[in-house]
Amino acid sequence: MAEDKSPEEQMNNLAVNDDDDVVDPWNVSGKSETGIDYDKLIKRFGSSKIDDEVIQRFEKVTGKKAHHLLRRGIFFSHRDIHSILNLVEAGKKFYLYTGRGPSSDSMHLGHMIPFMFTKWLQDVFDVPLIIQLTDDEKVLWRDIKVEQARQMAHTNAKDIIAVGFSPENTFIFNDLDFIGQCPAFYQNMLRIQKCVTFNQVKGIFGFGDSDVIGKITFPSIEAAPAFSTSFPFIFDNKVVPCLVPCAIDQDPYFRMTRDVAARLKMPKPALLHSSFLPALQGAQHKMSASDPNASIFLNDTAKQIKNKINKYAFSGGQATVDEHREKGGNTEVDISYKYLTFFLEDDQRLAEIKKSYESGEMLTGELKKIAVDTVTPVITDYQARRALVTDDVMQDFFRIRRIKF
Repeated sequence: MAEDKSPEEQMNNLAVNDDDDVVDPWNVSGKSETGIDYDKLIKRFGSSKIDDEVIQRFEKVTGKKAHHLLRRGIFFSHRDIHSILNLVEAGKKFYLYTGRGPSSDSMHLGHMIPFMFTKWLQDVFDVPLIIQLTDDEKVLWRDIKVEQARQMAHTNAKDIIAVGFSPENTFIFNDLDFIGQCPAFYQNMLRIQKCVTFNQVKGIFGFGDSDVIGKITFPSIEAAPAFSTSFPFIFDNKVVPCLVPCAIDQDPYFRMTRDVAARLKMPKPALLHSSFLPALQGAQHKMSASDPNASIFLNDTAKQIKNKINKYAFSGGQATVDEHREKGGNTEVDISYKYLTFFLEDDQRLAEIKKSYESGEMLTGELKKIAVDTVTPVITDYQARRALVTDDVMQDFFRIRRIKF
């Protein structure tokens, strides 16, 4: 198993060569048209690959077939997942923690991936879930006022709830409101801040001398939910291990957190890392809320989804029909096919589509239609659930209370 890199080694986690992919909490871009080289990223970050052995162990411990996002390598990397599976086998509990930095009024399809998988984890392990909305982060990094950030946090919370979470075992909070209400959370923030030097945090996150001071302390806020003592109203100050499902770009926060955990005599959080849902224009970039033509939003209509995929989804097909029939399409770069790997659950059907497209039997237009027909019901079903999430429903999740544990 890969070991965590030391704070000094973490200082080199950003792109170090011109041919490196850029993956950090604020920037993601690949050098190849096939997208991010995730195997290379595992080596650079010092995590461990989710291989067949890990997947088989998941299935043995849970007694259920692994989620398709796990089977297909979309969740591809981990830190200490075996420690969590050992706990389950011993009849002990853990909790889940994930989050979202609200930066738009509506989330897009890419934002859904960690939450979809987290919902599966919560269901198969029957454990509590804590979701942090880092609205304070967006105030610090973007030209967004506090009031705007709070509003986006509340709107995004409704988007997240519509994934299917229950208030019985899920607690959601936004930093701008919660931190002042929970002394234990702020106290853990301070404990974390005392363990990380200014030089280390600059190296891990690439901060510069002209960055505002709030950025320097923010990592302690994202780290604090990984310690159960931050939530005494849920865990009664018991030390409970934590599992964090998140996109790989958030890993620097938790490399820091795991280093701090040992010094605070707390268990290191385990992690499961997802790859990125690529932008419509190509796999070099992830879907972004800042570009409406690069993303499929959760409030897009069926017509908008169809138009976006047909017009913007990068094709791995050939220039002409005859050439495509002869050479076949390239699923390594075709965005419609990549979306099917995320949202088409039928493994056999996916394999048939891959074979047909790569042989040239299936044309790009046909593949795009399958992508439209697959993604659209995911969004429309979601929108039906989202319509039921009122302000009162949202407040149930935000209420400081004991949840099922």
